[in-house]
Amino acid sequence: MTFDLEYNSERPLMIIPEYGRHIQKLVDHCIALETKEERDKMAKAIVDVMGNLQPHLRDVPDFKHKLWDQLYIMSDFKLDADSPYPIPSREELQEKPESLPYPKYASNYRYYGNNIQTMIDIALSWEEGEKREALVFTIANHMKKCYLNWNKDTVDDAVIFKHLFDLSGEKFDLRNSDEELSESKNLLRKRNFQGQSSSKTSHKKTHHSNQNKNRKR
Repeated sequence: MTFDLEYNSERPLMIIPEYGRHIQKLVDHCIALETKEERDKMAKAIVDVMGNLQPHLRDVPDFKHKLWDQLYIMSDFKLDADSPYPIPSREELQEKPESLPYPKYASNYRYYGNNIQTMIDIALSWEEGEKREALVFTIANHMKKCYLNWNKDTVDDAVIFKHLFDLSGEKFDLRNSDEELSESKNLLRKRNFQGQSSSKTSHKKTHHSNQNKNRKR
């Protein structure tokens, strides 16, 4: 007695292996049907089976549309059957997506983050006047706070003014001004106070919760 064993290495590659070889064979059989009516009927049945095999995708928008697209892809775009959706083409599948813009960072001042650069760009769009000067001074103070978060040490105002001058494209020049930013110790004290406050609040909540657990009912 002999058996005709079929090895995977001898079988054709499956285009979408997630659906298994039986679905691929159904698609191949659907392509070979002679009449258009038979192909349409079997294509709808195959899509229903594919939907049962992927129940986690039922909440995805255009779930049926995706199944029909996968059906034509599995047929290598050879299936001649009517679809309720636009039939995809091989060119659309092979088309390369557009490249995403790479995020731009200030190479030497990454510790300030993108928000500081956004604030500077907004300040540049404002008309010159007291409001713009106040905004620039506020940005410089925030830059000093960000610098202390990164360096955890004192920093001279001249350093912040130099960085602001570079990030603004040499538009905001406070290097020779008499303006003084908030002292480093005050910024550090405020940061430490906020951290301690949140820690105490968390401790109180935990302690209160433990008391409620131990209370007799």
